[in-house]
Amino acid sequence: MKVYTVSQINNYIKRILENDVLLSDVYIEAEISNFKAHTSGHLYFTLKDSGAAINAVMFRSYAERLKFMPESGMKVVARGYISLYEKTGQYQLYVNSMEPAGIGALYLAYEQLKARLEKAGVFDQKYKKPIPQMPKTVAVITSPTGAAVRDIINVAGRRNPNVEIVIVPTLVQGKNAGPEIVNAIEKVNKWNKADTIILGRGGGSIEDLWAFNEEIVARAIFDSHIPIISAVGHETDFTIADFISDMRAPTPSAGAEIAVPEGNAINEKVVNLYEKITNNIQTRYSNNLSKYKYCINSYGFKNFSNTIFDNEIYVSELFNKIYNNLDGSIKRNKLMLKNCLDNIENKSPLNILKRGYSLAYNSKGELLKSSENISAGDKISVRLNEGSVEAVVESVNDN
Repeated sequence: MKVYTVSQINNYIKRILENDVLLSDVYIEAEISNFKAHTSGHLYFTLKDSGAAINAVMFRSYAERLKFMPESGMKVVARGYISLYEKTGQYQLYVNSMEPAGIGALYLAYEQLKARLEKAGVFDQKYKKPIPQMPKTVAVITSPTGAAVRDIINVAGRRNPNVEIVIVPTLVQGKNAGPEIVNAIEKVNKWNKADTIILGRGGGSIEDLWAFNEEIVARAIFDSHIPIISAVGHETDFTIADFISDMRAPTPSAGAEIAVPEGNAINEKVVNLYEKITNNIQTRYSNNLSKYKYCINSYGFKNFSNTIFDNEIYVSELFNKIYNNLDGSIKRNKLMLKNCLDNIENKSPLNILKRGYSLAYNSKGELLKSSENISAGDKISVRLNEGSVEAVVESVNDN
């Protein structure tokens, strides 16, 4: 009896599964559950129906090719092969490609990106830049060989040959179209001489127009400081570029009509503007003339000189009144000052001396007010009205 290890058994079962013709390339329609996008780029999920489930994995190299983002609850058709994960002994589906069941992958990717950008608010009208009404230069980002570029050149030339049309050649279809369109938009913005950009191509299937549904193109349109007109496909074709551009044109020809104003229309606008300015000036002149005439003929203006004369008389009378009041006040204050000075002079000791009185001081210069403060033999100084006398006291009388 031969004994096998678990690893040997799992390896044997794995070879059987991988060599099975049916299981080596199988399509499974089921609902995704337990979806997980790993940081490595690998996708892990479960495929289930009403009666069973199978684990599935999609490695990064295949996941990068998906046009949509899978999620739990989504019904898909997955293609791959059945094999065994030897470490756990579980068999699972290794997915190489996947499509939404009942709906195209591109259409689903389109709806997912549209919903995501709409949620981010980049479609909001507040971000739309106005299209210049009188451009000097219009840059056209498109294929240099397609019908769209001929239509744009013909329409623009017919409407106004003075507007310069600059063709910025780029791919508009295929794997490399998206990055080339982004590069063209950035190039025109860096050049900074175009007033408007037309982003256009002819109609086609969703696969043909897919470059205009890529997020990198949408972001480049949003970041452009030059207004962009999206003129992609036919009238019934709508791309992400249409929603995020500053204006959508249903066709490339319509885009040229929006970007390039008709020459006669410009002349008409100039004439209308001239007439509007002229009428405005005339109206203001008439209004101001009427106001001037009204002022000239008004009672106040006619009697202006009389009013000035009356005011001069009033001011003169007011001045005289103020002067008289001020003069009377000054005279009264002078009289009060004289009375104060006379009163001070009458009470002054010097004035008393004029009437024959004298002042006596002891040797210390102190005024003598009583005989008790002096003795015989003391020296005193007597102050007279005119001059002073030095004396010696011979005797002191108390009376």
